[in-house]
Amino acid sequence: MNWQGKKVLVTGGTGFVGSHLVRELVKLGAEVTTTNLLIEPKSYFNQQKLSEQVAIANVDITNWEAVHDLISKTSPEYIFHLAAQALVDVAYYNPLRTLHSNVMGTSNLLESARLIPGVKAIVVASSDKAYGKIGKGKYLEDFPLRGDHPYEVSKSCTDLISYSYYKTYGVPVTTSRFGNIYGEGDLNFSRIIPGALQALITNKTLELRSDGKFVRDYLYVKDVVNGYLLLAENITKAQGEAYNFGSKETMTVLQVLETLMGALNKKIMYKILNNSKNEIPYQSLHFGKVEKAFGWKPKYTITGTAEKMRVWYEEVLT
Repeated sequence: MNWQGKKVLVTGGTGFVGSHLVRELVKLGAEVTTTNLLIEPKSYFNQQKLSEQVAIANVDITNWEAVHDLISKTSPEYIFHLAAQALVDVAYYNPLRTLHSNVMGTSNLLESARLIPGVKAIVVASSDKAYGKIGKGKYLEDFPLRGDHPYEVSKSCTDLISYSYYKTYGVPVTTSRFGNIYGEGDLNFSRIIPGALQALITNKTLELRSDGKFVRDYLYVKDVVNGYLLLAENITKAQGEAYNFGSKETMTVLQVLETLMGALNKKIMYKILNNSKNEIPYQSLHFGKVEKAFGWKPKYTITGTAEKMRVWYEEVLT
C-alpha cells in the first residue's frame, strides 16, 4: 500500500510507541495528525523533531465532543488508536483514571468513526493483559478475555468494545494485542528495560516490584510499528479480528536483566522488592495467526538492540 498523501490520525502519537509510528508514517509520506496533552521535553517525539512534520491537536480522548470534532475536521482515512493510560502500577493506584481513559477513550473514538463517513481502517492497540491470568502456555486469540486487575480489565473492555462496533455497526476496526514493548523513547522507568538502563547509566540499584520470576514476551518497538501498519494495510481481511503480536524472547524479569548485562558486558545492580499487587505471573502470545495471514514475525532482539538503547538513554539521562 502507498501511504503517500493518506490522511492519518494517531491518538497518543507523542508517546513512546506512538512517536515511532508517527515517524514511520511521516517517512512514508502520510499526512499525520496526532492528539497530545503533554509532550515530554526529552521524548523521542521531540528528539526526532516530529512536531515540525505533523499536525498536533490538544485533545483529551475522554472528551467526546473534542474527539468527535477532531475526526470531523481532519477527515482521517486511517486511525491508529494508541492513547491510553498504559502503566500497570498507575492503574493499581488510580483505577478510575485508567478505566475512564482506556474504556471511554476507545468508545469516543469508535462512536465518532461510526458517525463520520470516510474512515477506512481503525487499528486499536490492546495488550496481552486483556486475557488476564490464564496460566502457562501460549495464549491464542480465541481465549476468553478475563482481566481482573484494573489495567487488565480496561484492556479486556477495549477489545470487546472494538469488536462490538465492528459486529453491530460495521466499523472497520481491528485489534492488536502485544507483549511487553521496549525500545528507545520509553521514559516509563517502572518498566524493566528502561529501569535497568537507567540504573546502569546512573550507577544506582534497580528495584524490582515483582519476585523477578514473572514471565512476559519482550518485543522491540519497530516490530510493533510494522504490525500496526500491516493491519491497516490489510483492513479488508483484518477488520473484526484480533491479532497477537508475540515474541521469541519469552523471559522472566531476571532473564531480561541477564540478557542486557550480557549484551552490554556491564553489571546492573538490582534489589527484589516483591511488592506487586495482583499482577499476572505468566503471559506469552502465540503469533501464528498474524504470521499466517500477513507474514508478520519479530525481527529484533534485546541483544541486538541493547547498545542502541543504551546510547539513547545515556543521551537522555546525562
